[in-house]
Amino acid sequence: MKFLYTLMVGVLTIVLAGPVTAQTVGVGTTAKGATSQVSAAIAKVTSQFSGLQMRPTPMAGTQKYIPAVNSGSLEFGVANIMQTAWAIKGQVLSEGRPNPNIKLVATLMKFRVGPLVGKKTRFQSVADLKGSKAPTGFKAAPLFNEIINTALATGGLTIKDTKNVPVAALVPSWKFLMAGKVDFAIGAYGSGFMKLIAKKLGGIRFVSMDDSAKTQALVGKMLPGAEIRVVNPNPKIPGVEVPTKLLHFDYMLFAGKHVSDDVVYRVTKAMFENKKALVGASPMWRGFSPKGMSKQQSGLEYHSGALKLFKEKGI
Repeated sequence: MKFLYTLMVGVLTIVLAGPVTAQTVGVGTTAKGATSQVSAAIAKVTSQFSGLQMRPTPMAGTQKYIPAVNSGSLEFGVANIMQTAWAIKGQVLSEGRPNPNIKLVATLMKFRVGPLVGKKTRFQSVADLKGSKAPTGFKAAPLFNEIINTALATGGLTIKDTKNVPVAALVPSWKFLMAGKVDFAIGAYGSGFMKLIAKKLGGIRFVSMDDSAKTQALVGKMLPGAEIRVVNPNPKIPGVEVPTKLLHFDYMLFAGKHVSDDVVYRVTKAMFENKKALVGASPMWRGFSPKGMSKQQSGLEYHSGALKLFKEKGI
């Protein structure tokens, strides 16, 4: 009788407790484009291997979700190193609005970007873009004003040397390129959308940039953390048929300091131990190096939960 009573109490306790649900965290991202692909892979791998559930939270541009992470209303975010550093320090796109509560979680991979044109067009060098129709404005994605300004500067040009065509964001600029409304756009080498553009235009070409010491110094000033490197042809990726010099910069995962060490540790560990799954979720992760997750970024601080994982793995 005592055994039956104990058994019934145990069953009742389980029923009343209900199913155990995993903690849910959000990661800020864009609605489309390369950033959305990167964040979707992080969310998938985190949900599969960490015991957490991560949900992408798309917003109308990086500048929208950075403050949400800083304020504590969102746990994580994904962005390039330039925007991340500017946000923390309150510079350039975040001028006068520092976000001191943002901490780095991991350095992810290099993004490779540059001026993209139709393969059949006359544009062979940055200097050739003088007088071209250029996308400008980027109200929802102001970073691309900075990237275009930097790309043009490598050829001695400014945006005033082009015919300005207002666009709202990156993907609309790609659609304008396909429609012939602009002559070039900033393309992300290896992004899935590049294949669509190539199909529409009968081929695409990334315009190579100068990589002299003088130009590298200029790039480092205009886009801190970025540099120009050579990209060699890959028959599976359109846009580069000869060695081409493009902008390279790191992509970052960051978190608010309000996020617990345990949560950040579990997310970081899931990524470190599951590169194959990340690559399976998006080919953009091919260049991801788990050992490079702890790369120093000009004095910016990593979250203590990430530092715990780095110490544990010896990186």
